[in-house]
Amino acid sequence: MNLNYIEHIGIAVKDLDTAINYYEDVLGLKCYSIEEVADQKVKTAFFKIGQTKIELLESTSADGPIGKFIEKKGEGIHHIAFAVNNIEEQLQGAASKGIQLIDEKPRKGAEGLSIAFLHPKSTLGVLTELCENKADKSITQ
Repeated sequence: MNLNYIEHIGIAVKDLDTAINYYEDVLGLKCYSIEEVADQKVKTAFFKIGQTKIELLESTSADGPIGKFIEKKGEGIHHIAFAVNNIEEQLQGAASKGIQLIDEKPRKGAEGLSIAFLHPKSTLGVLTELCENKADKSITQ
């Protein structure tokens, strides 16, 4: 697999406003985007530190993936996301190495990225997201 950089770290939170206040008031970061991704039943807030983003995730439905995660494990780190080129090729490569895919094909994620998840049962317990910004061809490996 060819990873370019850590695209973001996803953190599940119960209340987006409370979490935004913490990241801004205590850590001194600035929220630059809030977005709802309806098909994933989540509302997101983004912060940037260096080249890496932090994505806060609040469930918009108790039966959504973030709602289920918080119910089972509580608030905290949900996933790590890596920027890649040729996401379809990266998924095929992971599958050929025995990695269980949550998404066999990329889907639309926040910030217009193409995303796909690798199952934590195959990734040492870490939910792993691959992200490709198809609009930005300046990213090199």
